[in-house]
Amino acid sequence: MTFKPDVVAVFNSNPDVVALIRFALERAGFVVVTGHVHEIRGGMLDLPDYVRQHEPRVIVYDLVMPYDRNWQFMAHLRDSEAMRGRHFVVTAPNGTAARKIVGTSETIYEIVQEGDLDAIVQAVREAAKARPVR
Repeated sequence: MTFKPDVVAVFNSNPDVVALIRFALERAGFVVVTGHVHEIRGGMLDLPDYVRQHEPRVIVYDLVMPYDRNWQFMAHLRDSEAMRGRHFVVTAPNGTAARKIVGTSETIYEIVQEGDLDAIVQAVREAAKARPVR
């Protein structure tokens, strides 16, 4: 039997942060595909097609300001048919403010320094082992 590593999709607006997350996840043994949030919002990236093509088990999604509007957009994506069975790990520049504004108790991981990536990698590991959602 051949081992097939889990695929993780990273959607963020900052190319430097995408590179940092990608490197940390690849070092942890994941296959990583990336995209930019503005490409999804602007329709330049056909998300359902992208997800079918790459079959990510986990989505690392960066929540940007304005948090309330972008939380609603992410929730719409998360509820879409293309995302069925996939787990989300949510990041934000300010997780505490994001949680307060959107009114959630969901964990939102802050990326302030490279050391914060360890928590994200651990969250992805746990999400990859979890049963499919819905």
